[in-house]
Amino acid sequence: MFNIEFPNATIQKIAVKLTKGAEKRLLSSPHPWLFSDSIQKINKKGNPGDLCVLFRQKSNQVFGVGLYDPHSPILIKMIHYYESIFIDEHFFRERIQKAASIRVPLLQTDTNSYRLIFGENDGLPGCIVDVYDSVCVVKLYSAIWFPYMKWLCTALVEHTNCSALVLRLSRRLQALQNPTFKEGSVVYGKLLKNDVLFREHGVQFFANVIEGHKTGFFLDHRENRRKVGDLAHQKSVLDVFSYAGGFSTHALKGGAKSVTSLDISKHALALAQKNVSLNSLHASHQVIIGDAFQQLQKFSDSNQYYDMVIIDPPSFAKKESEVKLALKKYKELANLAAPLVKERGVLVLASCSSRVTSSDFFELVHEVCTEKGFFLIERTEHDIDHPVQFKEGAYLKCAYYQKKDSASK
Repeated sequence: MFNIEFPNATIQKIAVKLTKGAEKRLLSSPHPWLFSDSIQKINKKGNPGDLCVLFRQKSNQVFGVGLYDPHSPILIKMIHYYESIFIDEHFFRERIQKAASIRVPLLQTDTNSYRLIFGENDGLPGCIVDVYDSVCVVKLYSAIWFPYMKWLCTALVEHTNCSALVLRLSRRLQALQNPTFKEGSVVYGKLLKNDVLFREHGVQFFANVIEGHKTGFFLDHRENRRKVGDLAHQKSVLDVFSYAGGFSTHALKGGAKSVTSLDISKHALALAQKNVSLNSLHASHQVIIGDAFQQLQKFSDSNQYYDMVIIDPPSFAKKESEVKLALKKYKELANLAAPLVKERGVLVLASCSSRVTSSDFFELVHEVCTEKGFFLIERTEHDIDHPVQFKEGAYLKCAYYQKKDSASK
């Protein structure tokens, strides 16, 4: 059935007791991460994926199960709370089915691409599963799932009826050089091309599931791309940090009179051109290779204006120490972009930095935009296939502002 031979993994059970404070916190509010300083006693050292059974301090009652990850500061990644659980094929079928039920409304639209498993938020920490038409892509960020891959992959193939299942690994997992699980390997079925064609609200895109970022495409902004498409009719649009042209293509599909895609990566802009052409929309599309900060200043200096400007940068804060600098960069981008927007035009500002909170981001951009003569239209966060079940699981935020006309100022 599969293109690889899964190893026969031996899974140990590890008895764990937490500190009093950690036990109290977990009992009051389930959280999928347990750091080493939360552990008071552990009866043995384990291997990635070993089953950690949590026992209460006084009663020895089981109150949770997690998976042991010796390669991470998050030593135990929780998968079940308040009782014991048995991990087998049924466990994965149940988790996948529960996750799929949340995505049903999305799949009733003209869309055949979605995030089926969103890691901790769907009860499978460190595991992402995206579906592009008939191709299923599994992205692992933790070796805890290696012992369970046969069950996980079997359940995914059964549920999605996919033609191919591709495995992607984080850089940290690639460095482990596991002899069985290789980055970009086709674990099941046959992949005819690396670029997989899929639809998102009627717009077609390619995802390179073998070499592309993450699993091949950024699905999280789907609903924001649709909104941009609805707002873009007969507008001139500037898409900054455009990457593969998601916003650009939706804007053109929505009837934009012109779209400029700006990115520092020549390769990314080639993808944008490819996706625009795929939808026969290339006639009014221009690409500019350049640094976003420098290019926005050049636009301002040359008095170039747009009906809509979209600012969707990559994460500026990979760690907590970078948050202050990230906020400074978001403010700078907002200040650079605002003057480029015509009267009654729209400014879209987004952040995917998980360590930058929604409240901090929205407060910052609101201060800049109101000062520049804009009013808030809408704020959005995660789409339906990126549910948030714990605080750190939230990362995406987006704000839409409209510039007042001179008569209303």
